[in-house]
Amino acid sequence: MIKLVYCLRRRGSLSLQEFLNYWYEQHAPLVRKHAPLIGLIRYVQSHGVGHPLDELLRQSRTAAQAYDGIAELYYESAEALWQSMADPAVQAAGLELLEDEKQFIDLRASVLFLCEEKHILGDGTGFGDSASN
Repeated sequence: MIKLVYCLRRRGSLSLQEFLNYWYEQHAPLVRKHAPLIGLIRYVQSHGVGHPLDELLRQSRTAAQAYDGIAELYYESAEALWQSMADPAVQAAGLELLEDEKQFIDLRASVLFLCEEKHILGDGTGFGDSASN
């Protein structure tokens, strides 16, 4: 399994809450609609909460500004994702998703990449579960 991680920053014209609402209420159903076609197995949104600790944590690492959210998109493999992208129907779905993303995401300030999960602590069912690789 391969995961596409998309670290999102909102368009400057949107408040954090407007961004999160649009992403969850408008964009997520569009992703759900196209999931079978594009080979999407799992989709998770992690919403930034805008907590005062964000700034303290950022400063403790001299880190860049926080992202407003993170999307995790799971596919069977990078090869399967790559091959599906040659399909004109998948390309059309991707274009529809991109056009919608332009409504709420600052694309130039956002980052996306493929990665593999390596479980160190917990197996996804709760904190402190047995580690797995």
